[in-house]
Amino acid sequence: MGRLFILLGLTFLFMHLHASGNISKYINMEYSYVSQIAIYILAIFTLMGAYLYFKEEEQGEREDCHCGHDHSQENKQWKKAMTYILFSLPIFTGLFLPVATMDSNIVEKKGFHFPVYEDSDEYSQHQFLQPDTSLYYGKDDYLTLMDHSLKSLSKHDSLRLTDKNYLTDLEAIYYSPGQFTGKQITLKGFSYHSENLAKNQVFLFRFGVIHCVADSGAFGMLIEFPERMDPKNDEWYSVTGKLETVYYQPFKKTIPILKVSSQSKIAEPDDPYVYRQY
Repeated sequence: MGRLFILLGLTFLFMHLHASGNISKYINMEYSYVSQIAIYILAIFTLMGAYLYFKEEEQGEREDCHCGHDHSQENKQWKKAMTYILFSLPIFTGLFLPVATMDSNIVEKKGFHFPVYEDSDEYSQHQFLQPDTSLYYGKDDYLTLMDHSLKSLSKHDSLRLTDKNYLTDLEAIYYSPGQFTGKQITLKGFSYHSENLAKNQVFLFRFGVIHCVADSGAFGMLIEFPERMDPKNDEWYSVTGKLETVYYQPFKKTIPILKVSSQSKIAEPDDPYVYRQY
């Protein structure tokens, strides 16, 4: 019976995540078909498990076997109970604990200091500020991908980073910021103020999911508001401005900076995350 409840719970958990829309907090929705297939597979296993359970119950009643006390059987039951508890934990946490939305507190806890530019390991994954999918492609394929993006974007004098193109276009900007200098950029995100910034400067972030939440990161760019402004953390803005570049000492790197010409406070979107499109 325990296995049957585990299968039933897992099936309901995946169905609940899709029905509530919370599945988007864990995976890139382009891969949602994988979890949808899992629902059907788990449902089939649940039906099979129910059939086998009731069949065994019926056979057990017919045999009506009375056995003596078996210590080895007790040991097996204890191990089985522990296994059921371990499998039950993700079901209960997924159903009854609220889904936390990542914000500037996550950025603070992870430490926004970026010592990674001193790291010589070319295979280490550092997903912050700048989206980087080069780890998922061969070198030639990645260059071809970036060249295609740059040719497409260079035709426009202004760019609008939407939920759909946020990560792809932002990656192209960081890949070759010189090609976008002077262009008008529009984007939205939540603000994060680092102690190394002036009062009117913030990083404007969106939490992005490349494949799943395991490779998610805070992606965005440095924003410079008019001098009279003093933005606080976790304020959502839609901004438009001219793109320039600046050498930012804490990162030891030249990064894009958007000199804002117009801005407005906005409400947090229904889905604050963005997802890599392929």
